[in-house]
Amino acid sequence: MLLAIDCGNTNTVFSVWDGEKFLCTLRTSTHHARTADAYFTWYSTLVNHYGIKADISDVIISSTVPRVVFNLRVFSDRFFGCRPLVVGKPDCLLPIPPRVDAGTAVGPDRLANAVAAFDRHGGDVVVVDFGTATNFDVVAEDGAYVGGVIAPGVNLSLEALHQGAAALPHVDISQPEHVIGTNTVACIQSGIFWGYVGLIHGITDRIKAEYARPMKVVGTGGLAPLFATGEPLFDVIEDDLTMHGLTVIHKYNKDQGNL
Repeated sequence: MLLAIDCGNTNTVFSVWDGEKFLCTLRTSTHHARTADAYFTWYSTLVNHYGIKADISDVIISSTVPRVVFNLRVFSDRFFGCRPLVVGKPDCLLPIPPRVDAGTAVGPDRLANAVAAFDRHGGDVVVVDFGTATNFDVVAEDGAYVGGVIAPGVNLSLEALHQGAAALPHVDISQPEHVIGTNTVACIQSGIFWGYVGLIHGITDRIKAEYARPMKVVGTGGLAPLFATGEPLFDVIEDDLTMHGLTVIHKYNKDQGNL
């Protein structure tokens, strides 16, 4: 079985793939000082709790936090006896290499999103990924990642607003009943919710105009369904896009004899 690990700036997700479906998905906070032993204690406790028989033979890692990769490598080697495939490293092959400016390092999660979007929907796709940042990833007709947009994430914006303005409270994001707020919390919720609806609309429209081809818009990340309630922002929402991309990349490397 394959253990796919996606380490973001805020959370790290572990998913067990049996070749046809994900048996479980586990989530923990990202912390660069977490040791291999600590990862295994957490992982094995939850796997046993859910009664999953996971005989892991392969591991693939996508990480936007370079400092955690070493301990995840040790975790993979020590407890599963395998060398993990790390997306973005030279020895990890991609079905179609990205076409970006020379010397540009593309985030591994964005590469995985591009691979997954092409596998599920074909080319000419915009992926909108809600994470610590809100990423817009453009996938060409042949499946190559060809660039995108990075905007501040929703929770990051809320936290910055709370920290930068002493009189403003921290609020949870939700769709407000009215655009015009009649109290401080409602005003902030309206600004964040409708502000990001406008941001998504504006950026995707400009991408489509610049790309000059019909494009499908795919939403992913925990907040995608929430923002889709405001207006029809996405053609489809995929809750496991990055993890699916990791399974496709792993299979491609295996088929190429790279593992």
